[in-house]
Amino acid sequence: MQSAWNDKCIISPSLICLDMCNLEQQVKLLEKSGIKMLHVDILDGHFSPSMPLGLDTVRQLRAKTNLQFDCHVMVTEQDYFIDELLDIGVEQIVFHGETQPHIDGMLNRIHARGVKAGVALKPATPLSTLDYVLEKCDTVLLMLINPGYAFVKGEKQVAYADRKIKELRKKIDTMGLETKIEVDGRISPQNIQDYGNGLVDIFVTGSTCIDRHNMEDSFEKLNALRASLIGG
Repeated sequence: MQSAWNDKCIISPSLICLDMCNLEQQVKLLEKSGIKMLHVDILDGHFSPSMPLGLDTVRQLRAKTNLQFDCHVMVTEQDYFIDELLDIGVEQIVFHGETQPHIDGMLNRIHARGVKAGVALKPATPLSTLDYVLEKCDTVLLMLINPGYAFVKGEKQVAYADRKIKELRKKIDTMGLETKIEVDGRISPQNIQDYGNGLVDIFVTGSTCIDRHNMEDSFEKLNALRASLIGG
């Protein structure tokens, strides 16, 4: 499968929002729909109060698909999980700056294995966290809701999401970097419409965009929206 990393307005469906009892079938539907990237949340039940996805599941899925694995490590103690993902053979690992005492060192560690690396930030974490490492980041993931609350009824994207996205885009462009901006957290078709033409590079899509019972129709609509934004 052709790499997705140089594409514009990348759609990266969230693995944990798929039908967990039929993952292989659902992943094949993603491939058939033209999707190139899969967003894999790695959880520990501590940093994010959500049910963890087993690393063995990720390992087995890696052997069954050529989708690019975009991994978001949402854990308190990162070393074990990152080492496992590197051994599995994923394409990108994005870890949280809030629980990593050596951000620069971890970026180096992941890059040394030939894997793309980046930093994720919770909604209220300031962009200044990236001041000395932004040029080393292949991707910066901005969470637009607080981690672990995607299924809380009424949970909305933070009011300052738009400001944070635009400030990060300005910082990247001013520095002349190719760092991608990824957004995660109740991403809607309207978010893609608003930011998909140059402000944001990767959209993590879940239940707000995808009906797991009618995935073909969901991705047909997403692909049409994406085509309208990138002109093809």
